[in-house]
Amino acid sequence: MFSEHDTVILTDTATGDEGTNLLPGDVGCIVHVHGNGAAYVVEFIALDGETMDIATVQAQQVRSVTARDMTHARETVPLP
Repeated sequence: MFSEHDTVILTDTATGDEGTNLLPGDVGCIVHVHGNGAAYVVEFIALDGETMDIATVQAQQVRSVTARDMTHARETVPLP
């Protein structure tokens, strides 16, 4: 189970509240825990520090950061 402010990595595709297509490997920060860890609200931030989107994801859609993880940049586009 994760706590608020934990950094997590998305393991499945998700759509953010603003329509951003979030992909496996995207990194976010947990801002709220639902149902004792059943789901999480995760904030995804661009490299310039601005919030890209916020998404509610199920527990199985995120994993912990490990020492072998590397950040990677990609451009996002809103869904039509």
